[in-house]
Amino acid sequence: MSQGVARRRVAVTGLGAISALAPDLPATWNALLEGRTGIAPFLNGRTAAAVLGFNGAGIPERRLDQLDRGGQFALAAAREAWANAAVPPGDEARRAAVLGAAVGLDTLDHGYKRLYGENNPRVHPLTVPRVMPSGGASAVSAEFGLRGPSFAVASACASSAHAIAQAALLIRAGLADLVVAGGADAALTPGNLQAWEALRVLSPDVCRPFSAGRPGLVLGEGAGVLVLEDWDAAEARGAAILAELAGIGMTGDAGDLTAPDPEGAAAAMRAALDDAGTAPGEVGYVNAHGTGTRLNDRTEAAALHKVFAGDPPPTSSSKGALGHTLVAAGGIEAVVTIMALREGVLPPTAGFERADPECPLDPVPEPRPASIGAALSNSFAFGGLNCSLLFRAA
Repeated sequence: MSQGVARRRVAVTGLGAISALAPDLPATWNALLEGRTGIAPFLNGRTAAAVLGFNGAGIPERRLDQLDRGGQFALAAAREAWANAAVPPGDEARRAAVLGAAVGLDTLDHGYKRLYGENNPRVHPLTVPRVMPSGGASAVSAEFGLRGPSFAVASACASSAHAIAQAALLIRAGLADLVVAGGADAALTPGNLQAWEALRVLSPDVCRPFSAGRPGLVLGEGAGVLVLEDWDAAEARGAAILAELAGIGMTGDAGDLTAPDPEGAAAAMRAALDDAGTAPGEVGYVNAHGTGTRLNDRTEAAALHKVFAGDPPPTSSSKGALGHTLVAAGGIEAVVTIMALREGVLPPTAGFERADPECPLDPVPEPRPASIGAALSNSFAFGGLNCSLLFRAA
């Protein structure tokens, strides 16, 4: 962009979600405000936030058969977001899809069980396309005829947030006018649960982010998808603009592979504030990464105090209700953040019991009416990969 040319603003015009609480966004949001949790007994004495009763949401059987469970979630949430945005016909070459990269673990697990457990040499003929990390992005591109840049972004549990950031950058750079962005994951397989168990971070029952005595994280599955558009184009077509994606912050800790660094997280939040031209005091809510592990929550709380000069705004975590949805987390939590802006209600941290001196935050233990003009959504991944998104009320 040449000097003196105004930066294109990015409007959010559509939202879609699938979660352990409900198969769509309105029901998920209502359940969050009711303080419900999707975490329940799941497998081998473990709990998880599983999506139950998913039937394809009207997606044609042929397309469902081409996709892993996570890809199916991505497409279903994208269809909801697309309908929510009421997107009219337009220049397909100026429209794109960017989603978090999720390996098709459900497909792999079933295939390995047949191959190694049952000595069956035949696996599903569509195994390769099902396990492609870019399968969800390809399915969304095909569903809506999006012929612009379409790809997947891989950064572990920050993947969906980074995908949303990349989508916004495509619009700012003039490479696309509309982008479907977010992510999905379905990783509640026996093998993956065992792998996370080996890290010694799983809770034996519930997830209580920022709460004293919190036992650890609980894995979940689902999808969160946004439709992003050039602000002027969205206004010109009469779209209902839900929020503005005003600031993007992306940093790397350049340190430990699994232990987070508060400096890296703080730098991502500061970068999002600077990018949006927003002062810390203008932020009325933070949707935290908030995994429910002792180390991660303590580190994020310390980062928030650095950014907000010892006085962070109300900060809740959706993972007490939705579980840690891995690649999908940044997408689902961005959707929740935008709903908080639009509805004027801060969603609670489900499961919170009592304050932890190591996490001196206001964790919003109950739903709270609040008129806020700006909010942050944080996503911090293994490998020190950080992304903060700042949304403004439309």
